[in-house]
Amino acid sequence: MTNIEIKRIYEESSEDDGYRVLVDKLWPRGVSKTDAKLDKWWKEIAPSTELRKWFDHDPEKWDNFSKSYTQELKNYTNEIEDFLKNIDQRKRVTLLYGAKDEKHNHALVLKQFIEKQ
Repeated sequence: MTNIEIKRIYEESSEDDGYRVLVDKLWPRGVSKTDAKLDKWWKEIAPSTELRKWFDHDPEKWDNFSKSYTQELKNYTNEIEDFLKNIDQRKRVTLLYGAKDEKHNHALVLKQFIEKQ
């Protein structure tokens, strides 16, 4: 079984991260592709541009955002299937995100969604 963690991309990378996957639609500001030490940029499973802009990292919108993003993930059938196949044999996967808020970000929703699959 794969152990899934989440981490801000601005944090120091570690060998304990395992397979490092950026799950943002946009490349994070101020991070070079070399410094990111990514194994994969999986922007296809990030929230839609419309949903991301609507949410705008507003904690008051968190519940509605979580529900809407979960619904989007259910509609990303092929993308999620490809993602799950890719991580299936990995011991640890770290989902990387750029948001400042560690309690209200899409990586949390994605992690919960993946763990239910």
